[in-house]
Amino acid sequence: MKRQIQKIVTYLKGHKIALVVSLILLVFIFVFVLPRARATMRGPKDKYETAKVKKEDILQTVSASGEIEAESQVTLKFQTSGLLTWVGVKEGDYVKKWQAIASLDKRELEKNIKKELNDYMNERWNFEQDRETYRITTDDLSKYTLTNEFRRILEKAQFDLDNTVLDVEIKDLAIKLATIATPIEGIVTQIDEPTPGVNITPATATFTIADSSKMKFVANVDESDIGQVRIGQKVKLTLDAYSDEEFEGEVGKIAFAAITTKGGGTAFPIDILLPENEKEKFKIGMNGDAEMIIAQEKEVLTVPTETVKEKNGKRYVEVIEGRSIKEVEVETGIESENEIQIIKGLVEGQVVITEKKD
Repeated sequence: MKRQIQKIVTYLKGHKIALVVSLILLVFIFVFVLPRARATMRGPKDKYETAKVKKEDILQTVSASGEIEAESQVTLKFQTSGLLTWVGVKEGDYVKKWQAIASLDKRELEKNIKKELNDYMNERWNFEQDRETYRITTDDLSKYTLTNEFRRILEKAQFDLDNTVLDVEIKDLAIKLATIATPIEGIVTQIDEPTPGVNITPATATFTIADSSKMKFVANVDESDIGQVRIGQKVKLTLDAYSDEEFEGEVGKIAFAAITTKGGGTAFPIDILLPENEKEKFKIGMNGDAEMIIAQEKEVLTVPTETVKEKNGKRYVEVIEGRSIKEVEVETGIESENEIQIIKGLVEGQVVITEKKD
């Protein structure tokens, strides 16, 4: 046994260089040659991410973010300054149409109208006295033979009487305007000055009423997409407050004038009409996202959007056939966020390249 081991050792010593070279060759084969051979046998699938051409329904949409507003909302304020003496509502109260909600101090106004009534009565007596003096019994002065002086006296008396009537009406209107009444039914969403006993101006006491029964979602659509939006289009709506629900609405209005977004872009506001606001589920200021359905197709061939490339004005995809890659020209249709419709060029089940593996 010892003799055989000794022979092997002697042989290895005599063939050391050959053994080292053989070992290097074996490592090279296992590390470089065999993996490439396996990759060649398997084809290009190991080098690329792929997807299959499949049949499915596809929706083309335009997305926009926005928030909920009331379809009907008013901001009410007094026409004049004064002492706020009564506020009959608070934020969150429900009010009926033409319900009074606040008023100013009317004492000075009431005295003013009494004074104007006294002036009217005084002017009325003067007017009637002139009529008696000149024996005028009708308003039509053309029936009487009068000098120019007498005619001017009578006409002036009529003008003065008419002006006192107007003064009374103006003071009466001031009393009416000292009380604010809401022209719509709804909820009080904001009161600028809710405390009676303070002096206010028209700018410092405002009351906002919103009709909670009809709400809308106002979204800003980018100018590149607005041409595809139409009145009556169906909309899928998701709200941050109800992330697990989806609501359906429809486009009710498209603004004619553009606005500048916070990011400096150009957009057009659109109104999306919402379903009936049961139990006041939709509230003013709720944020969300809207998807307008521009087009839809059922059971059509689709591929991932990133598989479609363009060259020389034509669209194509890269198809894996066996161990080779082939560029196939395609005709495309509508496009969703992740998929694109293939009208011509591919068949169901074909393998297309999406991207190269790292």
